[in-house]
Amino acid sequence: MRRSTALLLVCLAASLVASGSATAQQDSPPQKEAFLTPPADSPDYRLLGEYVGSVTDPSGDDQTLGLQVRPVGNRDFDGLLFSGGLPGQDGHDPDGTRVEGLRSGDLMILTGTDKVFVLDADQCRVMSVDGQVLGQLQRIKRTSPSLSAKPPADAVVLFDGTGTDQFKPGAMDDDGFLKVGADMLPLFQDFDLHLEFKLPYMPKSDSQARGNSGIYIHSRYECQVLDSFAQPRLFNGCGAIYRFKAPDLNMCLPPLVWQTYDIRFTAARWNADGSKRRNARISSWLNGVKVQDDVEVVDKTGHGQPEGPTLLPTKFQNHSDPVLYRNIWIIDRGLSVGDDFPPVVQADESKQAQTSPSKKQAASKQDDSKPSAEDEPAKTPASDSEPQPSASQTSEAESSESKPAKAQPSGDDSDDSGQAN
Repeated sequence: MRRSTALLLVCLAASLVASGSATAQQDSPPQKEAFLTPPADSPDYRLLGEYVGSVTDPSGDDQTLGLQVRPVGNRDFDGLLFSGGLPGQDGHDPDGTRVEGLRSGDLMILTGTDKVFVLDADQCRVMSVDGQVLGQLQRIKRTSPSLSAKPPADAVVLFDGTGTDQFKPGAMDDDGFLKVGADMLPLFQDFDLHLEFKLPYMPKSDSQARGNSGIYIHSRYECQVLDSFAQPRLFNGCGAIYRFKAPDLNMCLPPLVWQTYDIRFTAARWNADGSKRRNARISSWLNGVKVQDDVEVVDKTGHGQPEGPTLLPTKFQNHSDPVLYRNIWIIDRGLSVGDDFPPVVQADESKQAQTSPSKKQAASKQDDSKPSAEDEPAKTPASDSEPQPSASQTSEAESSESKPAKAQPSGDDSDDSGQAN
């Protein structure tokens, strides 16, 4: 009975993919829409996320797999399948395989490899193409180890939800988060910058039109912010030095969850005659994983301003997508001699996520930025000598067969998350 059910699902997968292609050709071009909170009654959104676990091939070999899946409109999905686990996990192979699928009811079936994947909101069943059940992947929810990091004593707090006096222009939304289009007032030459961002959910948009913003250091060099979840590492994707160098790893998490960017910047040096003596350098950590390692940047990037010895403001780019920011602080490395960067939040501290006290907000609005004790996953410290740990993880469904270390049940995914490129 189990074998016949599996064969039926495999046949259904083929028919769904075929019908989905025909539907996509007939539909009109998708319209741009953006959600800052999970859309109500959206079966597509409930399947967005990450899945991980072990399966047994027909040959009898055990294999760890990681799967990232995102909706792309019209019940269509795409994503990446990784051997060795998810990006940032030990053993992860960054060369993922593209998979595609279509949702039918509460189930979604992905194909594109020698396996078939049947997903619901909690788990993913893995089968061979002849219908043999190979195992299950459990859905997990990960958070950055530097999420809600407190500024050290020598840091300058740029934004904590109480006002925008460190930005001009600068504006907050009704929940006390910083909107795009804000320019930093303080000017620093060399610095360490911590910020947290939330990407909108834009299922009908793609590429540079999906959750686009960026940090334009000195108005010249862009550290890209973009919804690149479930995509290969890209030349202009999240974590890239825009149109200069792709990230070493795509560590972008799903939209509508808070993510972290930690950036160490060393400015270019200039001679008295205006000639450049030394290029700028950038290291950056996306969600606790180093994605740019002391990269020498030879010139301005993208639409940045021309290089020169004059300090210019760092910009939180407005690309017409409603990306939000919070918990922004900076360390002037011309004054500080410390090297505790990026920060790591201990497990007990991670339960105290940032809230905004502005406008005497009600507790219901604070809940948008502070996960409940049930939803808050533990942080996993680094396992090597690098100061940046991998993103931690918690399980959203119990599994007695395969489950990442320290995985715990998680609540629903209701955590909330521009100058043109």
